[in-house]
Parts: sequence; C-alpha cells; structure tokens
Amino acid sequence: MDYILTTDKITKKFKHVTAVDEVSIHVTRGEVYGLIGRNGAGKTTLLRMLATLSFPTSGTFMLFGTNGETKAQMLPRIGVLIEDPGFFQNMTAFQNLKAKALAFGVKDDAYLNQLLADVGLANVGKKTVKNFSLGMRQRLGIALAMVNSPEILILDEPINGLDPQGIAEIRQLIRNLCVNRKITIIISSHILEELSKVADRYGIIHKGKLLDEATNDELIARCQSYAYIRTDNVEKTSAVLTAMGITNFSYNQDHFEIRERVEEIGKISMTLAKEDIQTLEMRTEGQSLEDYYFRLTGGEENV
Repeated sequence: MDYILTTDKITKKFKHVTAVDEVSIHVTRGEVYGLIGRNGAGKTTLLRMLATLSFPTSGTFMLFGTNGETKAQMLPRIGVLIEDPGFFQNMTAFQNLKAKALAFGVKDDAYLNQLLADVGLANVGKKTVKNFSLGMRQRLGIALAMVNSPEILILDEPINGLDPQGIAEIRQLIRNLCVNRKITIIISSHILEELSKVADRYGIIHKGKLLDEATNDELIARCQSYAYIRTDNVEKTSAVLTAMGITNFSYNQDHFEIRERVEEIGKISMTLAKEDIQTLEMRTEGQSLEDYYFRLTGGEENV
C-alpha cells in the first residue's frame, strides 16, 4: 500500500485528559481520508499534531515522499486549514493570498490567480473579505492552505455551518483538488452521510480512540441489507441456498445471513418449506451509515 502518512499510537494528553489515545491511521497517497467523530472526539487535536501546530505526548507520525524525502523535507508540503485561517478583513482574496505567498517565498502571481480560479473565486475582484459569505471564506481558506503547493491538505470541518448548496460546492472542490491536482486530503467532520459523498477511506474516532478504519466500499458493505434466517436444519438450509445459486451467505452462531437477492426472501422461505425445512425466524436487517456510526460510538445522542 502506498501510504503518504501514517501515525503510530499517537497520543495527546492535557493534564488529566487524554484527547487522543494511541491512534494509528493510514492515509493512502491520492485519496480523500475522512476523519469522522463527534464534537470533542479528538479530531482537531489529531489534525493539529499532524500539522505540527501541537506536539504529541507520545507516539509519532510519518510522512513518505515519492522520492524518499525525509519527514522534515515533507512537512513544508502540508497545507492546513484548521479553525480560523486569519484573514485580513479589509483586503481582497488576491491580496490575502499575496500576503501568505510572500511569507512562503512564492512570487508567481499567475499561480495565485489559478488558485482563486480553482476554488471558484476568480471573479470576486476588489470585494474585500469582510463582505464574503461563509462559503466564500471557506473557499479562500482552502486557497490559502494551497499557497505552498502542498502534497497533503488538512481540512478541519470545512463544511461546518454551510447551507446545502455551500456543502455541495465545497464537496465538489475537494474532489477536484484530489483528482485534478493529485493532492491527498485529510478532512474531518461529524456528519458521516456528508463525508461519505467525498471520502475514499475513513477513520472513526470517539473519545480520543480510533474505533474503525475502512475504505468507502468496506463501510458500505458493512451497512448492506441482508436476510436473517433461522431454521431447524443448518446443513440442509446451506445446501438449498447453494442449489438456488445463492453464494454470498454465512452462518453466524444460530442463523444465516444472506447478502444477495434479499428481495427474494419470500421465495427462499417457500423453497426451504418444499424441502421440509422449518423456518423458525426470518427478517430483513440492515443499517444506514449513520446507524452504523451511532452504534459504533454508543448511541444516538447529539453529535
């Protein structure tokens, strides 16, 4: 696996509070990695450590360059948008970019104009930041994080507070940056359904601990509907299912879980009956992404 960033039991403690507790994540080059967790779960603290805005109490993280660059060489290639990016309110979008570019030694105005175009702010002209909408501010914040031409972009809750249209626009922007600019993006959110529309892989964090790490396909598979069937003859039931051409099933403790042709649950029951197999219990089960998330993190209290 071509990882660009990994953490090894990274931990952050504040006096008697452990904000991040031995978290080990694996971020693949060229993907959008979604860090999902409730407010206060430790997402921002973890991202701050990855951005070197804070330092771990224990554990570490590693960065991997394409040509064997060291961690120290890779750190300047991280772009960061965490909390307030610190705009100059009475300056335009371009002037804000220019100010940060000077700090990084970037003198290419054409590149800065291209950044504004990439984030959808090419036509804001002389409008000052104090007159920007929240969505425009988020776009400018992302542009500022890209001034140093990063290989990794860290975004902390970039859709927080946006209206549905703003969320969709930022979501599309993130995919474009990943696909067109080949930037690896780590994005945090407390809304799994929204994150699922943009992320390739997830790390689910709760009370400072990493509970799960999975690709988008793996997560969807875990939430897939299935037929729950309990019968009085396990061996004959297995044979009948196989004869029907059903192969994606398993037997767990006292019941079968069938994960294909779930809509044919009635036909399956009738076929079992014809073979003198008694169906003791049958139902369709499944869960949404949010159901899975709530179950994993211990209930549906407010996030």
